[in-house]
Amino acid sequence: MSAEGHAAGLAYRHAGDPDAPPVLLLHGYPESSYMWREAIEALAGAGWYAIAPDLPGFGDSEPDPPGTWERHVEAVERFVQELGLGPVVLVTHDWGVMIGLRWACDHPDDVNALVISDGGFWADRRWHDLANTMRTPQAGEELVMAFTREGFGGALQALCPGMGEDALDEYWKAFADDTRRLGQLELYRSGDFEKLAPYEGRVGALGVPALVLWGENDPFATAAMAERFHSDIPGSKLVLLDGAGHFIWDERPQHSNSALLAFLAPLLPQS
Repeated sequence: MSAEGHAAGLAYRHAGDPDAPPVLLLHGYPESSYMWREAIEALAGAGWYAIAPDLPGFGDSEPDPPGTWERHVEAVERFVQELGLGPVVLVTHDWGVMIGLRWACDHPDDVNALVISDGGFWADRRWHDLANTMRTPQAGEELVMAFTREGFGGALQALCPGMGEDALDEYWKAFADDTRRLGQLELYRSGDFEKLAPYEGRVGALGVPALVLWGENDPFATAAMAERFHSDIPGSKLVLLDGAGHFIWDERPQHSNSALLAFLAPLLPQS
């Protein structure tokens, strides 16, 4: 069974032997570590130590203003250092891709494998419509302050019919107060893709095994982006989940976890 902890200002879920090779899982927007609940158990059962933090202002982690992209990257580094994780398998989704890959490129010795799902990391990328609204002064404030639990749940279930009320309750924690809601705008408004210009080519240059795991019908991060990662990262493995959308870890947990474990199996040190 997974357990809960707190380190470097972040709440986190974890499972497995702490002396086993670590897997660090970074969630996307508007989720939390709860999205990894089944992956954590599967990883622990396969001999890994799985750790999934709630990023600042999400899940059970308190906000840590400012809620910028850079601040989130710093939070990941503090978390890794406080827990003494050492080289990790980094598993990312959505905003976790932006945060995690930037951290990985800044700390290449701390990563020994990558799993990238449904997010981008290129200077020439463009934001989708919802993100552009959040990045727009006044319009963004009106959007996030108007969200209700009912409307939030309906919007996510329209994108991911398999997302249950338990998950929606966990993800709704990101809207628990005004500080959390406005922090989401800080995250999106700090997300200028031009900041990634110095990182061009650096993910592939990490030289570690990589799995690109994607929803074939993702409306936000299209399958073409998965193909681009696959092309950019020499020797990477590409898995497209037929008919799946953006929230693959909630929508197709068994398929996602099977692909994850199959990728990691050859990387597990033999005792």
